[in-house]
Amino acid sequence: MKPETKLETGTVGDFIAHYLAEIGVTTVFGVISIHNMPILDAIARQGRIRFVPARGEAGAMNMADAYARVSGGLGVCFTSTGTAAGNAAGAQAEALTAGSPVLHITSQVDLGFADRDRAAIHDVPRQPEMLRGVSKQVFRIWDSNGTLGTLAAAASAALSAPTGPVSLEIPVDVQRAEARIPARIHPAVKVAPVASDSVIDEIAALVAKAKRPMLWLGGGARGASAEATELMRRGIGVVTSTNGRAVVSEDEPANLGAFNMTPEAAALYQTCDLMIVVGSRLRGNETRNNKMPLPATLIQIDADASQGGRNYPVDVFAHGDAADTLARVLERLPKQLAADPGLPFDIATARAQGEGRLRGTLGPYQVVADTLAERVSTGGNPWVRDVTISNSTFGNRYVRIAGPRLGVHALGGGIGQGVSMGIGAALASDGPKAVTLLGDGGTMLGLAEMITAVDENAPLVYVLMNDQAYGVIENIQDAQYDSRRHYSKVAVPTFDGFCASIGMPHSKVTSVDAFAEAFDTAMAADGPQVLEVDMCAIGPFAEAFAGPPAGAAGKTE
Repeated sequence: MKPETKLETGTVGDFIAHYLAEIGVTTVFGVISIHNMPILDAIARQGRIRFVPARGEAGAMNMADAYARVSGGLGVCFTSTGTAAGNAAGAQAEALTAGSPVLHITSQVDLGFADRDRAAIHDVPRQPEMLRGVSKQVFRIWDSNGTLGTLAAAASAALSAPTGPVSLEIPVDVQRAEARIPARIHPAVKVAPVASDSVIDEIAALVAKAKRPMLWLGGGARGASAEATELMRRGIGVVTSTNGRAVVSEDEPANLGAFNMTPEAAALYQTCDLMIVVGSRLRGNETRNNKMPLPATLIQIDADASQGGRNYPVDVFAHGDAADTLARVLERLPKQLAADPGLPFDIATARAQGEGRLRGTLGPYQVVADTLAERVSTGGNPWVRDVTISNSTFGNRYVRIAGPRLGVHALGGGIGQGVSMGIGAALASDGPKAVTLLGDGGTMLGLAEMITAVDENAPLVYVLMNDQAYGVIENIQDAQYDSRRHYSKVAVPTFDGFCASIGMPHSKVTSVDAFAEAFDTAMAADGPQVLEVDMCAIGPFAEAFAGPPAGAAGKTE
């Protein structure tokens, strides 16, 4: 199809398709409907953007979310109005938790009926209120004259720190309205707060005096890799949240990685006199519900002013962009800090001990974890994980990743999002295949999107850990409910039969000794692959993972 690039007049739908292409959007996800057809028809006619037709709106949103995380750009999801927008809400809540820059373009009934509860087809009278609950901001295009400004505002809001999903409502009659399309569209503006010089001076003075300083890096620090790495080089130790992994290379001995809540980590913090928390909420499941002691002097840097001191009291709060703030701190520091030269060794020791303890809990699955750890870190693959026992044990921290945008997992703890996230991550990656770790229970929620993976020939491997149950629920029932296993044994299909029915290549291992060869074969093949690990045949973990126990001192997910 020859792209139509010279547009002066057209519909609002034409305008939107043209605008997205001009600001650099190349791939979008969604489900077509009568209420978004004017836009999707324009996307198809213009031929400049790849539209990925998901099987459901939740899957489309998860794909756009993962695409945004891996690419670092704008993820775009199209839904219809009403029920369809509601279908995407759970997945959009995950994007909000992760701070993913996603533009959710949804529709509305004809403008004359919107917000009036007139029983128009697909009408939800309080749709904006629903969207506000899962969005950073909500916009509506009221007429063709407001198209350019509203699009620019919505895209800028999604991309500006703190990033997050933005919803844009466009009534279907407005989509069809005539619009004048500017000859030139300019890139979306990313806005970030700038910390004051006085707070930068205060942070630098505290760091210069510290003997055992640490950086805690969260997802909001992803754009500050160079600055955080330089601080480490000058003598500061590093620890990360699961969402901030590989902001500093996980191969560095002074990086504790996401082994942030082990007994060794807690003991290490008590030897430190300063911690700078950058772009992290210090989430409860990584801080024992905020009861884990941190160093006595705590500094926080965040683009979201409302996060200052929210979960831990802080001595200094800098409201600013992570990269800019750390760069300005570095300007005020000597090339080598007067920090304890033994700190990197202590960090490396704490990490090795944490890894060793974790390996001891895996039993036969140590082979699976070691294979994935070796292949994913050296191959530079996107590493996508659903909420499953395997991720909660080794996926979230033991399998190293090669860059800060290569780790994708359900931060909000919702199961069933990994199938779709794997597709978004795979289509965002210019390099190696995405590797996606699934459980059989969660896979049921996203099973239809495996057909999308086949249709799009997505370059990914699904590693499906099948214990034919909600395994973590069974473990919790054993630990806390006298082994009363109600409702946790769920029927699943024979995955070889299901995969055959949709044209998805499938292989199955019943022994961990066969896993490495099977995994390498799947990775070398074209397109998507399912590698099923028969946990019923292999046996249990050496130590049952039963999730966070009751009380504040729970394990991290």
